[in-house]
Amino acid sequence: MAIKLVAIDIDATLINDQRQITAKTKEALEAARQQGVKIVLCTGRPMTGVDAYLTELGLNHQDDEYVISFNGALAQSTNEKVMVNYTLSFDDYIDWQAFCIKNDVKSQFESRDYIYTTNRDLSPWTIHESDLVSMPVRVRSLDELAHMQDQYVLAKGMMLGDKEKLDQIQDKFTKKFGDRFTVIRSEDFYLEIVNHRASKGSTLKALSDELGIKQDEVMALGNAQNDNSMIEYAGIGVAMGNAIPETKAVADAITDTNNNDGVGKAVEKYVLR
Repeated sequence: MAIKLVAIDIDATLINDQRQITAKTKEALEAARQQGVKIVLCTGRPMTGVDAYLTELGLNHQDDEYVISFNGALAQSTNEKVMVNYTLSFDDYIDWQAFCIKNDVKSQFESRDYIYTTNRDLSPWTIHESDLVSMPVRVRSLDELAHMQDQYVLAKGMMLGDKEKLDQIQDKFTKKFGDRFTVIRSEDFYLEIVNHRASKGSTLKALSDELGIKQDEVMALGNAQNDNSMIEYAGIGVAMGNAIPETKAVADAITDTNNNDGVGKAVEKYVLR
C-alpha cells in the first residue's frame, strides 16, 4: 500500500551533524509532498526548535500540515491548531523534582516559550538545550513556580547529567514512576518525562486516525529510544544508519546515516513512485 504520511525525527535523523537538511533529503521530501504525502516532523523539541525547519521545508503556517513536538505531548497544525495536548500538572513536577533533589540530579522543564529551572548554577546541558531549540532559560525558585503555575504549560520535564549517572537514575525513576509518566532517553545526557499518555507513537497514531490515514500507510524514521514507539507503530519503521542498537532492533528497515542522506534515500526507496 502507498505511503501517505512520513513521520521524521529531527536531531540526528532529518538534520546532519551541522544541523542542516541535506539537499538530497530536501529534494526527496518535496517530491513526496508533490505526490500528496504528508511530511510530519515528530520531535522531542518544543515548537521554537522546529519552526525554522518547517519553514525550510515549506510546511509552516498551514492548516493542513502537521507537527508533533515535546515527544508526543503536543500535536498541532503548523498554523497552531492544537489536535493532541498531553501536559503535566504542577503536582507531577513537585513529585519528580523531589526525586531529583534526593538523588542529586539537575532538572528543568519546558513550556511552549521557556525552559524553567531552579538551578541557579546552570547545567551545561541546560545551555546546550537552550541553544539547540532556540528557547530562553528562566531561573525560578520553587515558590515562584508555584505562584505562577497558571501562566505556563508544563509540556515536558528533563533530568540532566552524564551517561553513567542517568543510567542509574533511569532505572530508579522508572521503578518508582513508570506507571505514572512516560520516561524517555532522548540523549545520553537527557532523561525526559512526559504525560503517561504521550509518546511519539501514540500521538502519531492519534494524528493518523484524525487524518484518516491507515497504519500501513505510515512511514516513520528515527535514531534514538524516543523514536522507538513511532517506528514500531508505522507500517514501515526505518532506523537511521547512525541509530542506537535498540532502535535498529525494532525497525523494519535501516537506511543510511543522517550525514549521508539517510532520510532522502529512505523516502526515495519506500515512498516515491
